[in-house]
Amino acid sequence: MPRKTPSAAAQRAKPAVPPTQPSKHLQVFPNPAPGRDYLIRFQLPEFTCLCPLTGQPDFAHFSIDIIADRLCVELKSLKLYFWSYRDEGAFHEAVTNTVLDDIVKAIAPRFVRVSARWYVRGGIYTDVVVEHRKKGWKPAEPVTLPPAPMSTGLSG
Repeated sequence: MPRKTPSAAAQRAKPAVPPTQPSKHLQVFPNPAPGRDYLIRFQLPEFTCLCPLTGQPDFAHFSIDIIADRLCVELKSLKLYFWSYRDEGAFHEAVTNTVLDDIVKAIAPRFVRVSARWYVRGGIYTDVVVEHRKKGWKPAEPVTLPPAPMSTGLSG
């Protein structure tokens, strides 16, 4: 039997306004465990902006490590925030520092580190790492545990 193609009226119409759009606004929510230091790590491997000199696309993998205080960054707003750079011209160092500043402004964390690994351009990789520490905050001493033996199953 021949396959019928849907009529133009039956096809889904493109919305006048997309359901999500890029945004520089970082939404926040209350930290569910403000009495404890714990790490929140975001990995954003698909960052794109434009080279401000050539207009060519620049690509980076961002890693963001946060020890929140009273507020946390909402994940979808972070995605839309990063999407907002897609058509902007920006130097690697400027973008990385702006991301840090915007996170600090939104949630005033105890600690945040933003690491950007920029993909090769002209044979050169660029890594930009920036940090913020809340005044007076000191990290807890790291705990070193003995290595656990490898298990081979329930009997072993």
